[in-house]
Parts: sequence; C-alpha cells; structure tokens
Amino acid sequence: MSEQEQGQQQPAAGEEAPKKEKKQLALNVVSNKAHKGFGAGTIDLSQVSCVMIDNGEAYIDVGAMHAKSKIERGIKFTPNKEDTPNGRLCYIVWVAVDRNESGSYYAGATACPMLIDSEAKRGWKILADHVNRLDYAIKRRYVLDELTADEKAALKGLLVSHNAEWWDNSPETLKEALQG
Repeated sequence: MSEQEQGQQQPAAGEEAPKKEKKQLALNVVSNKAHKGFGAGTIDLSQVSCVMIDNGEAYIDVGAMHAKSKIERGIKFTPNKEDTPNGRLCYIVWVAVDRNESGSYYAGATACPMLIDSEAKRGWKILADHVNRLDYAIKRRYVLDELTADEKAALKGLLVSHNAEWWDNSPETLKEALQG
C-alpha cells in the first residue's frame, strides 16, 4: 500500500474519522510581533482607539471598533441620508498611537460622520468611508476638517486629558488641525 493510500484508510467499525481543522480566513487583530504564516498581512488594530463625538462631547468608546458604540447599538443603518431626516450629526474619530524616540504620540486621527436618530432607531453612515478613514489613521494621516470648532475643542480636550505627554509629543500637524 502506498503512503497516499495509507493516509486515506477508512476508520475501523465503530470509530469516527478524524476531523480536519480548516483554517478560517478572517480580519484578525494581531500584535506587533512579526507574523509570517497564515493570515500574514492582516491589519494591526492594537494601536487604534475610537473616540465618539456626540452633542459636543468627546469620549472613548471601544465598542465603535465593531460598530457597537453606545450610540450605534440598536440603530438600523442605511447608506441613504434621506432615510434619517431627523438624525443628529455624530462622529467616530479613529485615533492611532505610535512611539518614537520621544515616546508615544497621537500619530493619526480621522473623523467619520454619521447621523443618528435614537427615537426612530435609524441611522446613516457610509461603511466604506469609515473603513477608508480607519485606514488613513493607521497610515498616520490627520483628516479632521469636517469637525466644527466646538467638536475640535472637545476632541483636543479629550486627547490632552487622556495623556498630556502623548499630546506634547504629537506633531504640529495635529495641533494645527485641532485649532478652533
């Protein structure tokens, strides 16, 4: 019997055939370790946080990474803005943190708009736009021009109060982008 035939032998009566584990391809959150096998090239989200801006208040909400932030729960989203006529404008701000010789700093920040009508449980957002802006933050870009002066002040206040050293180490590009 050849090796190939031996590997395909039928189990004896009353025995179950061994089950092969199939590797699942998924978007994995991986650490900063060098990764070379199955799933190499996945996106590292370990240094990205989600900040929500709602009614002029900025706060960290880790649930936003999976579209389960406090304001998104229970909302049925549509890509058609007209389906949410009474929605209030909110933002998810993707904030990436990196480290250099000076220490950690806010390396990327991008704001994504969405409309939320909590009473009607309806919302509007463009998922592709949210994914692209998350990618921009990971790639160390700042896209905050859609925010009003009050929203920028709220975001800046949160970033400074969360870690003043990180704010001090951050590039002037971010500090200028958050000027009123």
